[in-house]
Amino acid sequence: MSSPHLWLRHETRSTERRAPLVPHDAARLVADGVRVTVEESPQRVFGIEAYRTGGCEVAPAGSWVDAPDDAYVLGIKELPDAPTELRHTHIFFGHAYKGQEGAGALLRRFTAGGGTLLDLEYLTVDGRRVIAFGYWAGYVGASLGVLAARGRLEPLHPMEKAELDALVRSAGADGMSALVIGAQGRSGIGALDALVAAGTVLDGWDREDTRELDHQAILEHELLVNCVLSTTPQEAFVRPEDLDADRALRVVADVTCDVTSEHNLVPVNTSITSWEEPARRVADTPALDVIAVDNLPSLLPREASVAFSADLVPLVPSLAGRRGPWAAAAAAYRDAQTVRTA
Repeated sequence: MSSPHLWLRHETRSTERRAPLVPHDAARLVADGVRVTVEESPQRVFGIEAYRTGGCEVAPAGSWVDAPDDAYVLGIKELPDAPTELRHTHIFFGHAYKGQEGAGALLRRFTAGGGTLLDLEYLTVDGRRVIAFGYWAGYVGASLGVLAARGRLEPLHPMEKAELDALVRSAGADGMSALVIGAQGRSGIGALDALVAAGTVLDGWDREDTRELDHQAILEHELLVNCVLSTTPQEAFVRPEDLDADRALRVVADVTCDVTSEHNLVPVNTSITSWEEPARRVADTPALDVIAVDNLPSLLPREASVAFSADLVPLVPSLAGRRGPWAAAAAAYRDAQTVRTA
């Protein structure tokens, strides 16, 4: 079976600087006989020359629309609105299988063009994800939560981990009560690491702790970090009636950011927040802010990209045959299309 042709596209979102495949890993794939084409990008944290030096072919930004039919178009975040018909196999986070905003329109584009979405979120083995940006999403989300709780959260910009850590230390989080829900997952572990480093008084809950929710215990923490990705209905962590309750809770860092899904566990917020205004005030007396930035790891684009790419590379040999996790992703796409057309 021939090796796949990976086509790394430019990300059109201005705040997205990550790369799912970093230069040194791309060079490894090229050395193993994989054809890798990389689009030029003015914002990607890794320069194009680093890819070229590793043997990758270089193409203009947005040229994936004219890529060979057998190219696998690799990205992270949403596609541009055109073309309306998608004929390639695309690999990215589509956020299209749980009724999210725009999900139907995206799936119709694949149907119209005969293409396929291999959603990175659904690369699984025995139901468990094998690749994710989760650790850094949790780390950044918790860090921003600390800054917001101390009134130090400003418009975001990409940075190195040392800079973010210094900002959090200067905020003075010693003694802040914080709760991470979903503490045993990738995002939860990242959040715990950030909050331990910040000096918070920390609790971590996971599945067993949320079977019967103790809402009062949640409200007794100044900061809640939600790292739970829910695929089935369950009780919300922060309900509309909690806004008027006597509570210590002042900030929710919604790392999962499933805001337009019916499974939103923080339904007091129903839309993402931006890099310009990363927190949204959802209650005034007492105050409650929600952080719901949907590309948190891009705040630390270098660290997040290196970790993600290292997990992706071992999966590439099984891509052309749709084996292993790729088979699970393909099945998830077929199921989503069946539901949409039923």
